[in-house]
Amino acid sequence: MGAGAQLSVTDQRRMARHPVDHPLIAEHYGKGDMRMHIANISANGFMIDDADGIARGERVVVRLPVIGRIEAYCIWNRDNRAGFQFERIIRVDDFLALIDTLQPNPRLRKMR
Repeated sequence: MGAGAQLSVTDQRRMARHPVDHPLIAEHYGKGDMRMHIANISANGFMIDDADGIARGERVVVRLPVIGRIEAYCIWNRDNRAGFQFERIIRVDDFLALIDTLQPNPRLRKMR
């Protein structure tokens, strides 16, 4: 990936992150299907904690409950973690429904 990610959304890292435990299979444009584990998520992106072989600027397509298929770009990686930014911001009502699905324990959910 020579030119890197051309993101239409500015990096808004101050968004509330919600801890989740969500394994999924992502479609990587160069490597095919990859197993990933999402450790936290926000309306702008997510962090995985098993980022072997993921480099900055790489893109994947993930399928999330409520949201469906969405493309994401790796904006950082360190040790075995990587942060991805969604190609677009998820609507608030869809994001809250996503959190309700991924975080069934209400005590783990952040205050709304």
